[in-house]
Amino acid sequence: MMDLDITEVARRSGVPASTLRFYEEKGLLSSTGRRGLRRLFGPDVLERLALIALGREAGFSLEEMARMFAPDGRLALDRKLLVEKAEELDSSIRRLSAMRDGLRHAASCPAPSHLECPRFRRLLSAAVSSRREEARATSAVGSRRHGGAPGKRVAPRRRPLR
Repeated sequence: MMDLDITEVARRSGVPASTLRFYEEKGLLSSTGRRGLRRLFGPDVLERLALIALGREAGFSLEEMARMFAPDGRLALDRKLLVEKAEELDSSIRRLSAMRDGLRHAASCPAPSHLECPRFRRLLSAAVSSRREEARATSAVGSRRHGGAPGKRVAPRRRPLR
């Protein structure tokens, strides 16, 4: 298969050209050259974009994903990081499952007021403690970015489309 220009990669992958350029800037993709003003990418770019999409769905940051590719472009998975991410997902699934069950209960609860329902009160308490933990983790990550102690990873901000 021949090299694909950026327009063709965008069309086949559904990833906007601006995002492709951003991924190249972050070291996730590399162009093989240019045809006129358009970047060219090797045929493996579509598979790499699929891996990036999978990583994003799993909650990996772009920096974490960039480290999963060897300098020669081959996949070099950090198995320890994969296990850590799987544990984070397990935790999220448990938390979201409890929230889902609580909402279903609230929808069918016979209590005259949801605030009188012990189960709904537990749901409120869990939501408050979850927000506190999230705030602590976010402040720890913020301090790490400024030379502080390491904290919990948070999802990267998404770059707006141009």
